[in-house]
Amino acid sequence: MAEITAAMVMKLRDETGLPMMDCKKALQEAKGDFELAKQHVRESGKKIMSIRQDRTTEEGRLAAYASMNPPVGAMIELQVESAPVAKHEELVAIANDLAKQLATGPGAKTPEELWKQPAPSRKGVTLEQWKDEIEGKMREVLRLARIIRVDAPTGAYVHHDGKSGVLLEVEGGNDDLAKGIAMHVVAMKPKATTTAELDKTLVEKERGILAEQARKEGKPDNIIEKMIEGRMRNFYAEHVLSEQPFIKDDKTSVGKAAAAGGMKLKKFTRWQLGETAGEKPAS
Repeated sequence: MAEITAAMVMKLRDETGLPMMDCKKALQEAKGDFELAKQHVRESGKKIMSIRQDRTTEEGRLAAYASMNPPVGAMIELQVESAPVAKHEELVAIANDLAKQLATGPGAKTPEELWKQPAPSRKGVTLEQWKDEIEGKMREVLRLARIIRVDAPTGAYVHHDGKSGVLLEVEGGNDDLAKGIAMHVVAMKPKATTTAELDKTLVEKERGILAEQARKEGKPDNIIEKMIEGRMRNFYAEHVLSEQPFIKDDKTSVGKAAAAGGMKLKKFTRWQLGETAGEKPAS
């Protein structure tokens, strides 16, 4: 049997991220064959993780990739078990690769399809192989919960904690403006892109509240409707993207800032980690 040196153990530890004793044991079982020991370690890790797949994954992060030219964008939600792992640099890297591959590769209808594809930043390694490595090192389940791809000019922004993100579909404009408006959506959480697409039930409910308030103020009927229209502008400015004051210049609305930059807002997808959010189509 080949001699098992401290250097061999350290090398296996560096390549697998496993404890020294686990690496030494794997080398002993492989009778000093480094590649065989490495294979055994990976197989052992996969077996361990296969029985842990029902674990709750309440932490994680979003990642997005966006481009105006070529016109494409993508966003993914990668869930893990604990906050420290969600912040780990390797978890951040694989999340970014998942989003980039989804956008720039052939696309994928399901998370399973995406896992099978190559990792853009690691030559000769699939995303699934990389996932297995991370799970083996960290002993936590990685679950790709959601994916979305948009074949159109897009801007994107993910908050620094990775827990909220936006994919914004546009026409015209430039990357900086698209990213700036996507950042605005993350911060201000509009319910719709334009007033026309805002939930009609929500609008009618607000109008009813405003009408009742005006009557209690003793306003005559011929004035109430005008008052409602005026006050509804504040309501739209709170809930509608195009009407909200732009966070980068609150003296103008997002819609006017977009128009000034030659951009038309189409729709956005805003996700919060662990929550379901839908696309917001413009009329």
